[in-house]
Amino acid sequence: QVQLVESGGGLVQPGGSLRVSCLVSRNIFSISVMGWYRQAPGKQRELVAAIISGGTVKYGDFVKGRFTISRDIGKNTVNLQMNSLKPEDTAVYYCNVLFEQKAYWGQGTQVTVSS
Repeated sequence: QVQLVESGGGLVQPGGSLRVSCLVSRNIFSISVMGWYRQAPGKQRELVAAIISGGTVKYGDFVKGRFTISRDIGKNTVNLQMNSLKPEDTAVYYCNVLFEQKAYWGQGTQVTVSS
């Protein structure tokens, strides 16, 4: 079993920055894939960014260099730094990990980009 707790969402103006974090209940060395997804109202959940255990990083096409995913092994967290935020980035952001071939999800954190 893996528990995930997200934090750091909120309201930010267009062009602003926000950082969301996910605390993982297991040593992240044992996690094969860690990442962030998002879901806007009326839309499907989509990949934002993911880190694979070998260090490969994948981003959604819409990111275009604005977001950076990272992991802090000492704190067992996976983080998403979001810069140059746009109104269309408004969504619930979910932490996701793949552990022993099973996917786990956090409860989600709301990110709202609005003036």
